[in-house]
Amino acid sequence: MGCDTRNLYMTGVSLTFTALLGIPLGILLYMTAQGNPWENRIFYSVSGSIVNIFRSIPFIILIILLMPYVRAVLGIGIGTSAAIPALVIGAAPFYARMVEIGLREIPKGVIEAAKSMGANHFTVIYKVLIPESLPALVSGITVTGIALIGYTAMAGVVGAGGLGYVAYRFGFQANNGQMTLVATVLIIILVQVIQMVGDFIVRRIDKR
Repeated sequence: MGCDTRNLYMTGVSLTFTALLGIPLGILLYMTAQGNPWENRIFYSVSGSIVNIFRSIPFIILIILLMPYVRAVLGIGIGTSAAIPALVIGAAPFYARMVEIGLREIPKGVIEAAKSMGANHFTVIYKVLIPESLPALVSGITVTGIALIGYTAMAGVVGAGGLGYVAYRFGFQANNGQMTLVATVLIIILVQVIQMVGDFIVRRIDKR
């Protein structure tokens, strides 16, 4: 598997799991916040604190801390697949906060109108909250994907492969500035492609 393919693999898989975890967590944070249907100060405070803790840990430290646990569960401590749990754990809390912020932008009147028509809480989530916040959710996953590109570059330093590994092993350690520059340019191009695709999707789904 080529180094650039490893970056795409790590980013794609981790971004998928980040969305699968981050969206429900962001909805829970929103729904349990003060003044919302499932208001629960204890749950919101505890879950919010956990999210903030994982958001504040530098990724290079997080991946090192998780190595023993990944090795115990997956049987591997170094490599592309071994980096994915740390990528997800590092990115999902970040995305969950962006989901919560996106949901907060929905006018309360839209939610109240749905409830007045007999919609229960789960119907409000699936029929109102998610559709109304979809442009924000896509924008958030785009930003998260770009952050993951940076994470994968750092993961390369600890043996996960990818462009970060190329820049570190064959560039920095080999004192080859040209190789470091090439790897950096490829990372920039990858970031630009993700941003362009995300912006295109947002423009297509944003009906405002």
